[in-house]
Amino acid sequence: MLAAKFHDCFEAVEAQELELGTLDLATFGVNVDGFYIYQNTAQESGFMSLDRIARSFCKVAADYYPMLLGRPAVNHDGKAVIVVDPDNINMPDIAEVFVDHPIESFIETSKSDVKGGKDIRFFNKHKFYESSGVARLPHATYNQDDAAAIVRVIRFKNNDYVALYIALTHVLFDGTGATIFFNHWAEYSRNIDTAGYRLETPPVNDRSVVREYFDKVTATDPPFLKHMKECSATPPMASPANIAPILMATPDMPGFEQQHLLHISAAKLEQLRQDVDKSQTTNLVLAALLTKSMALVNMKEFKVAPKWTYVMFPFDCRQRTEIPAKFSGNLSVSAIAPLDSRFVLDGSYKDIALAIKDHCSKTTSDYAKSTILTIEKELHILYQAGISLRNSHDTSYVGLTNLRYMPLYTIDFGYGGPELLSCDYYIRDGMMRIYPNKQDGGIDLVMNYNDKLFQHLDESSDLLQYADVIY
Repeated sequence: MLAAKFHDCFEAVEAQELELGTLDLATFGVNVDGFYIYQNTAQESGFMSLDRIARSFCKVAADYYPMLLGRPAVNHDGKAVIVVDPDNINMPDIAEVFVDHPIESFIETSKSDVKGGKDIRFFNKHKFYESSGVARLPHATYNQDDAAAIVRVIRFKNNDYVALYIALTHVLFDGTGATIFFNHWAEYSRNIDTAGYRLETPPVNDRSVVREYFDKVTATDPPFLKHMKECSATPPMASPANIAPILMATPDMPGFEQQHLLHISAAKLEQLRQDVDKSQTTNLVLAALLTKSMALVNMKEFKVAPKWTYVMFPFDCRQRTEIPAKFSGNLSVSAIAPLDSRFVLDGSYKDIALAIKDHCSKTTSDYAKSTILTIEKELHILYQAGISLRNSHDTSYVGLTNLRYMPLYTIDFGYGGPELLSCDYYIRDGMMRIYPNKQDGGIDLVMNYNDKLFQHLDESSDLLQYADVIY
């Protein structure tokens, strides 16, 4: 249906093969998703119309993001590529969903700590799936669905609010690249009636800029990789000469649906920094608080102290390299601190913060190059890391994806930016997303933790001295 209606959008699409990089290949089976919830303050009947959303997506994809219209393959040279065929466009899966309930049915509130401030509102995705009549929304991974992008325009009763659910295959974008795309898509929507509209600053999709940059970098193993190689229970083994077919056959990451939401106001964030170490950043002291809190939770559940605690921050190579800031593909590597859990459980928050900083702030191009080489030449280490980064008798894991500074509230399709942010994000136990909350300047902390573990996070936890549990 979309193919027929928007055929004119794809007239300029050319046949091409777009090469994928090593960091792209490592993300097969995972997607990037989010709910962006918009308020129809002017009560417009055509608010966030499906036609406008779909047409602007197709036009910006055809003009600047053709990889969204192709399919993954291994070419004759053995390289992983996205094949774009103008005669067989891989159409985005875009549809409209009507919910016969007002959005208030799925909203939680929390009191603002700002004098005279309005209650803070949050979208509860569990309530949404339980009582909206909407089945779990699909994910874009190339395994369950051919489409590289899945979009649902979710219209609530009375059309007071519209939630835009977006899922993109992680193979094509990391979080920064996806956010750049969302804003480009929204820019096209705002200019939908301008014939021949073009972006002032187009994205950089060519993966060769990454390869050429790292060809000049000498690799140095970061502490986590050294730790994994020392602790690996798997005997060293040579990876196949061509890892593309293996990584492209990676099954979808198993669903992890036990998700919780905490909120920390701007005032409490600053109080936390002052209480722990005012010379450090808010992000660092928050990581220390979460690291110790979740190690204690882990010990309560398993009745034994874990041997190791792992703390992960994504390191965006755009920030400290010559690679263009507008590069759209995967350019994030994991900066992971392997910490002795006894140190975490017995140490002060200040000491934990400094230890995390010592491990993670040193992540630079040489560490990133080592990660790329490990994926290419030592796949068993990659798999061993995947097994270790979880909560168990032996390990405690805190994986932080910090979206605090992403331009998420600027994603304006012509009606203003979103009022609320949320996500599906069922990917891995121990992973967390930090969202900015524009209502009070604080943060929303989305936590993927087993309910059995999370129940140990009670009033005795230092974390709850600063954070409110929303659900």
